[in-house]
Amino acid sequence: MTDGPRQRSSTAGSAKDGDKESGGGGVALKKEIGLVSACGIIVGNIIGSGIFVSPKGVMENASSVGVALIVWIVTGVITAIGALCYAELGVTIPKSGGDYSYVKDIFGGLAGFLRLWIAVLVIYPTNQAVIALTFSNYVLQPLFPTCFPPENGLRLLAAVCLLLLTWVNCSSVRWATRVQDIFTAGKLLALALIIIMGIVQICKGEYYWLEPANAFEPFQDYDVGLIALAFLQGSFAYGGWNFLNYVTEELVDPYVNLPRAIFISIPLVTFVYVFANIAYVTAMSPPELLASNAVAVTFGEKLLGVMSWIMPISVALSTFGGVNGSLFTSSRLFFAGAREGHLPSLLAMIHVKRCTPIPALLFTCLSTLLMLCTSDMYTLINYVGFINYLFYGVTVAGQIVLRFKQPNIHRPIKVSLIWPVIYLIFWAFLLIFSLYSEPVVCGIGLAIMLTGVPVYFLGVYWDNKPQCFDAFVDKMTYLGQKFCVVVYPAESSGSGEEGEEMKEAMSPLSKDDGDNHKSADC
Repeated sequence: MTDGPRQRSSTAGSAKDGDKESGGGGVALKKEIGLVSACGIIVGNIIGSGIFVSPKGVMENASSVGVALIVWIVTGVITAIGALCYAELGVTIPKSGGDYSYVKDIFGGLAGFLRLWIAVLVIYPTNQAVIALTFSNYVLQPLFPTCFPPENGLRLLAAVCLLLLTWVNCSSVRWATRVQDIFTAGKLLALALIIIMGIVQICKGEYYWLEPANAFEPFQDYDVGLIALAFLQGSFAYGGWNFLNYVTEELVDPYVNLPRAIFISIPLVTFVYVFANIAYVTAMSPPELLASNAVAVTFGEKLLGVMSWIMPISVALSTFGGVNGSLFTSSRLFFAGAREGHLPSLLAMIHVKRCTPIPALLFTCLSTLLMLCTSDMYTLINYVGFINYLFYGVTVAGQIVLRFKQPNIHRPIKVSLIWPVIYLIFWAFLLIFSLYSEPVVCGIGLAIMLTGVPVYFLGVYWDNKPQCFDAFVDKMTYLGQKFCVVVYPAESSGSGEEGEEMKEAMSPLSKDDGDNHKSADC
């Protein structure tokens, strides 16, 4: 994980990519992320709560141990293919914002805004809510050994976790990064314990559910729609594979290190996930796994005896750090959207002394707390998986469109078109059968996304808004700045007409006290 100033530069500075490339006076980003750090970013963002939550959802929908393991392997392969497609886009369109920036540049402002809209309303808040609920589950499950923890208790503890980490992230970037480093150790400890104990179990002959005759014995009828949902559950566990695209400008030799990091990291994560699931079934039968709401805790209770307390603590540390990492990184997307004029300029502002994106952090915290009203984390995972795959497919399709629209554009990395085609075939299968199996869940996700259409035309496309509306926005921005003590970073003031509009929208606080703000060393 990079340090705070470089994180903000990555988000804010890319507004002046043209200036940098042309040798202008834009603020240049420091290329300090090498291959090892790039692999750490991918692995650290993928491995979170998913491996401790998704095994139950994957197993339930896959209908057998063998199919569940195939789902984990295939999902890892498809993730690697998608990451390669994103690698080409990342060096062809070297802008912060990831797939939001790619979709916007290829398909236009409305498509980009819808990606941003659903990410702001659903993807980030849902992801954080799921991880926070997982944290609550693993903390409270040992206190309720004979039953599930009460839902209100889960929600309350998840809310406390979110509020605490939001305060940490608002207070200091250094604090946030140190919290992330410390709690990553818990993640590695939990997975190492699970895999090692699984290997020991196999050596002792406990591999009944891994024998082909037993592995593919279904405990319910196979259903294509349910298998598609199993892939959605698995895709949640692999979520975060595209995060390296948010820091392409900071990579040392990105044309070499971006694909290398993908080739190293995705197979490593796939290996860890597959062997962790193999370990689970060496100690638990499918009915036992499905009956547990905290799979890793049940696994530890069966194999660790009096030391079983290690597992829930390790997983809780992992998920706590996952919430912190999600809060920390979500500000990048908000910065990119606000810079393009697709979000209120207040969300692209930082504290004058602490240099933390307090408005963006408060917004994502509030939206996540609202998501906690739904305690069924597996429904939340389906929301995230479906919407994420929808836009992953749109982005990869954009890669093909860009090949035909701009065939001569410089592409430092150019993958064969067979890979995006394979990805899109799998993507179409997943979406079609997901819609068939869970039309309500998928339909609600699509409906939420489409609510962004009138918001785009009213808030972004409509230029000549009534003066009273502009005055109201200015006043709200001013009040927000006063409350959070934030300003728009001078080095990320935007470019072109959108940048000028955002400058004009700045409240009196940032105009009157400009000298003080410029002196803040972030």
